[in-house]
Amino acid sequence: MNRINQKLQEDKKLLSIYFTAGYPNIDDTTSIIQDLEKNGVDMIEIGLPFSDPLADGPTIQDSSTTALKNGMTTEVLFNQLKDIRKTVNIPLIIMGYFNPMFQYGVEAFCKKCQELGIDGLIIPDLPVDVYHEEYQTIFEKYGLINVFLITPQTSDERIRYIDSISNGFIYMVSSASTTGTQSGFGDEQTAYFERIAKMNLKNPQVIGFGISNNETFTQATKYAKGAIIGSAFVKHVTNHGVNTINEFVENIKN
Repeated sequence: MNRINQKLQEDKKLLSIYFTAGYPNIDDTTSIIQDLEKNGVDMIEIGLPFSDPLADGPTIQDSSTTALKNGMTTEVLFNQLKDIRKTVNIPLIIMGYFNPMFQYGVEAFCKKCQELGIDGLIIPDLPVDVYHEEYQTIFEKYGLINVFLITPQTSDERIRYIDSISNGFIYMVSSASTTGTQSGFGDEQTAYFERIAKMNLKNPQVIGFGISNNETFTQATKYAKGAIIGSAFVKHVTNHGVNTINEFVENIKN
């Protein structure tokens, strides 16, 4: 069974952390992954930096720009991750844009992910229909879960279609804005969380965007299986360095 599915079966609320590979320094990737697992994080999203990250807010965009300047590429990331499964057991997901994967070759990319022990991919700019028609069989051949995003604007019909072709979790974007642009959840977002919860989808939901502390983590996980934190973690690493990951995780959980 895929590690993502195993993790989703655990009787707890899940904390997933996103970070940008190659940031703040090119060689920080594996130590950040190891530290996050050591401090009790349940899943990790490894951001593959891209020059035009449409879904990302300024914090993650800036980290991507720095990572690219540091020399991060698909090949460098794969090389950094070659022994990751000797030390890390939790689910690892690569989050990136489709262009670098297409350039690498979609099947070659998926094959490499399987070899390294990557469990899934999040590709915000790969339309669900295109995935379903052209790439789903390749992803499944290599045991990879593709995670789709939904927003408050996504229609019920579209959500049910996404649910029908998904086999892991659905990434519930808490608002229509880019990452890192809000703090706390208002009535509109709470109504959206409740609406999705009432749909009784077969795939659990994990909420991302706007989660930065224990309060927002608790709010989000009241309605969903887990929550994803990206911008707040990248900001923490920027301001306090990679040696204070334990403090960040502790503040979210307590």
